[in-house]
Amino acid sequence: MQNYKNHSRYYTPHHYFFYPLIFAGLVVCMSKAFKSTGDFWLWTFLALVFVVVGWLSFMLRQHYALTLQNRIVLLEMKFRYFVLTGKRLDLLEDQLSFGQIAALRFASDAELPALVERAILEGLHPDEIKKSIKVWLPDNTRV
Repeated sequence: MQNYKNHSRYYTPHHYFFYPLIFAGLVVCMSKAFKSTGDFWLWTFLALVFVVVGWLSFMLRQHYALTLQNRIVLLEMKFRYFVLTGKRLDLLEDQLSFGQIAALRFASDAELPALVERAILEGLHPDEIKKSIKVWLPDNTRV
């Protein structure tokens, strides 16, 4: 069952295979660069290639998935808030950060309207919102 303590999610191929291989390649290249006498620049260049490939793969994977996910979360929250209250969240959206809205999605339907008001009035940080939730709605399908 998902809750505050276990809601982080990892993507196994990237977190446990691809990135460790990139890191290992970087370590091997750097150790070869400092141990070899004539190939320092070759190994340094290869190490730089590993860094760039790792960084680009992380940034692109995250960017595309998270941009779409953020849009979906915002639409979901607008719909849920309207269904529960009959009011549009758009009118309150400028008073809430995206982080606050994303944290609110874990709140049950019974808690959501009051927690939105409290988040606005007290300026709750997203982490404070998550800790305030009594009945946690899991989000097992996010990236």
